[in-house]
Amino acid sequence: MKSIDLNIQDAVFFAEKQFEANKDRAVEAMSTLENGTGQGADFLGWLHLPSQTPKSLLESINKTAERLRENCEYVVCIGIGGSYLGAKAVISALSDNFSDFYAPAPKNPKILYAGQNISEEYTAELEKLLSGRKFGIIVISKSGTTTEPAIAFRIFKELLEKQAGKDKAKDLIVAITDEKKGALRTLASREGYETYVIPDNVGGRFSVLTPVGLLPIACAGFNILKLVGGAAEMEEATKHPGADNPCETYARLRNALYAAGKKIEILVNYNPKLHFLAEWWKQLYGESEGKDGKGIFPASVDLTTDLHSMGQWIQEGERTIFETVLSVKKPAISRRIPQDAENLDGINYLAGKNIDYVNKMAELGTKIAHVDGGVPVIKIELNALDEETLGQLIYFFEKACGISGYILGVNPFNQPGVEAYKKNMFALLEKPGFEKETQEIKAKINK
Repeated sequence: MKSIDLNIQDAVFFAEKQFEANKDRAVEAMSTLENGTGQGADFLGWLHLPSQTPKSLLESINKTAERLRENCEYVVCIGIGGSYLGAKAVISALSDNFSDFYAPAPKNPKILYAGQNISEEYTAELEKLLSGRKFGIIVISKSGTTTEPAIAFRIFKELLEKQAGKDKAKDLIVAITDEKKGALRTLASREGYETYVIPDNVGGRFSVLTPVGLLPIACAGFNILKLVGGAAEMEEATKHPGADNPCETYARLRNALYAAGKKIEILVNYNPKLHFLAEWWKQLYGESEGKDGKGIFPASVDLTTDLHSMGQWIQEGERTIFETVLSVKKPAISRRIPQDAENLDGINYLAGKNIDYVNKMAELGTKIAHVDGGVPVIKIELNALDEETLGQLIYFFEKACGISGYILGVNPFNQPGVEAYKKNMFALLEKPGFEKETQEIKAKINK
């Protein structure tokens, strides 16, 4: 049974002609994806991953996570892009809003992140936090040579070995990398680190349901069997093309809106726990579709917070946007608004009502205002914030992304533009092998 519901009634009428016109193309895109006949078909390992993940792998990941949970106050997840965003999205969605402010508890380490930036202050301050603390490392890199995580791993590996001793440190480091080749694979084999494999046919932004995401999520204490199980349910529910396939419908509608001039999609949430789910979604869609001079720009807001900053632009700015709203049907905790004798704030009319009731009325009122203001609104309702529902949502967005990219006419599984900044950075850093590029870029900046 699906735990998410897609509602398009407040969006489809903005692009009815385009939605009807791309029906056959959507069916074709769905078939192309399922049959593996499109561009990037070598990277479709995620498509049937939930149903094909061996239970033995999940048990092994849980066993590794338990070892780290027993021996660490902190676990540092080192990776960038899809190598950390998926895990952070799930962990943030399932955690207490203020979990970062509680001290680590026995067998309940804090999950920290490194290698997702090149900030000297961030790195130094994380070193300070970990000094004298028991910590472990999950390092995630296909090659082991990606600049940001390579710098972080070198620094925190050195700190861990200094504090715990090299023999102990090797039991507190887990490498998730290529099965056979690469610098990290070589190092892991030499040092005796436990390893898990990043499948060759799964790109980073689609890797949250592989060990890349599952091990950090398990270390945080969440149920990865239910997470993968939820994804498998959505996989089964979306196998066939047609109007009842929510992945196909979402992909088809967003392309229809794009053709109608809606160039920006804003992912909206009314629950702060979903902030990093939006960050993961932005990478998934931005990196998959933004190429060949095409692609919807993915943005996000946290409401009602951002209604007091971005609300004016959304309501009355350029009409090139549409919204996809994530709405959680029922919060896990109930809290009612108290009565106040003086009523100086004037909100006694809300006394006795749940805070979430007010939140839902803000959501409904905002939707009506935005639709009236010319903004199409797609709604995705989640039954709850739990592992099963998040597994379904992750797979829903992944599959819809593949279909949407094929409708758009791009390869959704490559990212050629990502290399441009790296080439310039390596040239400026005078990396060996980039001598020609160094000369060229120095000539350019010295004009």
